[in-house]
Amino acid sequence: MLILRLAMPAPLRRSFDYLPPENMSADHATQLEPGSRIMAPFGQRQLVGILLAVVSDSDVPTAQLKPVIAILDQTATLTPQLLALGLWAASYYQHPVGDALANAIPTLLRKGGDPINTREKRWRLTTEGKGLPNGALKRAKKQAVALQQLQNNPSRSQSDFEQLGVNRTVLKALAEKDLIEAFDAEKPSIDLTEVAAIGALSLNNEQQQALDSITINQQYQCSLLDGVTGSGKTEVYLQLIEKCLHAGQQTLVLIPEIGLTPQTLGRFQQRFNCPIALLHSGLTDRERLLAWQQAKTGEAGIIIGTRSAVFTPTLQLGLIIIDEEHDSSYKQQDGFRYSARDVAIKRAAMAPCPILLGSATPSLETLNNAMQGRYQHLKLVKRATGAQQPTFQIVDVRHASMEDGLSPTLMSAIDKEILNGNQVLVFINRRGFSPMLMCHDCGYVAQCQHCDARMTVHFQQRSLRCHHCESQQSLPHQCPDCNSRQLDFRGTGTERTEHALKKQFPDTSVVRIDRDTTSRKHAMENLVADVHRGEPCILVGTQMLAKGHHFPDVTLVAVLDADGGLFSADFRGPEKMGQLLIQVAGRAGRASKPGRVVIQTHQPEHPLINALTQRSYGQYAEQLLPERELSHLPPFGFLAIVRAEAKNTEHPEQFLRDLRIYIEANITDTDAAPQILGPLPAPMARRAGYFRAQLVLRANKRRDLHRALQLLTAIADQHRLGSKLRWSVDVDPVDMF
Repeated sequence: MLILRLAMPAPLRRSFDYLPPENMSADHATQLEPGSRIMAPFGQRQLVGILLAVVSDSDVPTAQLKPVIAILDQTATLTPQLLALGLWAASYYQHPVGDALANAIPTLLRKGGDPINTREKRWRLTTEGKGLPNGALKRAKKQAVALQQLQNNPSRSQSDFEQLGVNRTVLKALAEKDLIEAFDAEKPSIDLTEVAAIGALSLNNEQQQALDSITINQQYQCSLLDGVTGSGKTEVYLQLIEKCLHAGQQTLVLIPEIGLTPQTLGRFQQRFNCPIALLHSGLTDRERLLAWQQAKTGEAGIIIGTRSAVFTPTLQLGLIIIDEEHDSSYKQQDGFRYSARDVAIKRAAMAPCPILLGSATPSLETLNNAMQGRYQHLKLVKRATGAQQPTFQIVDVRHASMEDGLSPTLMSAIDKEILNGNQVLVFINRRGFSPMLMCHDCGYVAQCQHCDARMTVHFQQRSLRCHHCESQQSLPHQCPDCNSRQLDFRGTGTERTEHALKKQFPDTSVVRIDRDTTSRKHAMENLVADVHRGEPCILVGTQMLAKGHHFPDVTLVAVLDADGGLFSADFRGPEKMGQLLIQVAGRAGRASKPGRVVIQTHQPEHPLINALTQRSYGQYAEQLLPERELSHLPPFGFLAIVRAEAKNTEHPEQFLRDLRIYIEANITDTDAAPQILGPLPAPMARRAGYFRAQLVLRANKRRDLHRALQLLTAIADQHRLGSKLRWSVDVDPVDMF
């Protein structure tokens, strides 16, 4: 008896056995490919699972096994390599295998839909049409043109006719006369070796050395391109991709955010005459599936995408590039909590192919791997255009007369740059008008009803919003507690800063770029295009502006509140603060005009502030690494967080307490036992109406951590409180929140 072993998209950490369809022969069943989609009954539902294997026995009695409903694929949807990658990721991140594999498939295929027919619609003459003489249908000029084209050529595409001014109506009229007929034809294959690179720039010695150090030869090699902002990392990427295309191979490029997609795509399209597949969450399901298929068939020579694009299939993968590898956006923060950067490194090793990690501010994990020789360390210490690094000015605002978070020193600096015809970037990593609404008379503060968090004022929409659970309410006209109208906005966000700058500089364009202004399709692209016109303007934005963007006319960058990361409860706080400040500072002076950075702070003597402004990021990071080592924290130790949340206040901590007791009882070897902290309330103990607690596990060796997690997940799946709460495992967390 043959049995189909499936991974089903369910929160269960095991596979499921089914019988083949009743009408399927044994020979046919044995030919089914692992990675194929199969529709099967699951409880009261019908779900699409992934075939893992065809086996001859099962732990479940055959009489209890159900037959599958339908085999959806002729050939496997998941290639052998991607299936292996998905299985590895599910195991490493301690996630249900069915749900992990479902994340590697476009939504339409996940729901049981068919692949999109990408064959090209073309037209040809019928037998009757072939019998007509040349010059027929003179009275119908457009029809005559179409007919003549097909008399001279065996077939023509729809787009060919459109270029000649012949629309669908004309073609339909000829078809109704039975003179022509439509048919589907395979698109001609694209020879990537013939794709030319247009407009390549000359490389300096550092860039050329980096380019020569990476070989496109189907061998695994992980390299860190550690280059200061403006050092020309993108040009190195482009010339590496050219080498890859000429070798007949595809390149996968990961970028951290959708906001970077338009400029990245634009630059790549200008450079390469080949199809480029684009994958990100802003696409429709159909658009995403089409791009996914183009990558799988090899039609697309370059695949550009955000985090989930790491699971995109390819025909011949030759290179992976991770831009801004340090960015926390590469880590999925809910559901399947994988790191796209780390999964990409594993994929490159499995392919095998080279992988390049690029950043001006590498993560401490990546930097340590490079320093230890595990990764090739390529450095770009000079800006490519000869531009100088910006100068820093620290502004002590402890006794300054501030107006909406702007000091007189900063206002004067902005005024000077605008008068000189330059652009200014004002950075504040907090969207909205104000982070706090307070009553001046009674001290009332607007709190979220569902979270342990304050509501943020969005003045333009006249609303209060929680940035954690997205609940919102109308902005009150009077205090809900004492009915006073003395309501005060405390603190500053991007919206308030924009308002203040428009008031101060009424004749200057002020462009705000944050999640609120870029939520619509193409909004980010349009806003950036306005800036690139080069006219004097002031950009106001969050970290969306801090990475990847090239604004050649920005000569001044202002950081309004540099103190947020200095006192973070997260051990990564100083690292993240350093990365953010260096990245945003790097937007200044990238062309011929010199740049400077003004940093407003209440801690002008703080050693981290001074280290960032007086030394390079590399020196700053090397200062942080010994502190991490003394604390046995990543990259010198390995972490996992087990989180639990429930409507009941006691259930999360009780659940986690039981897990801790079980681990401590079953791992008696003190050298292999992980250090366990908690259970403790989460930094935000209540979020979206759920009470939250967490357990932190730390181990000196990765295998010891995973052994403990395997024990933990096994008992957690069977725990009496398992159905009364939600729990998750976060391996290698980047956010302790």
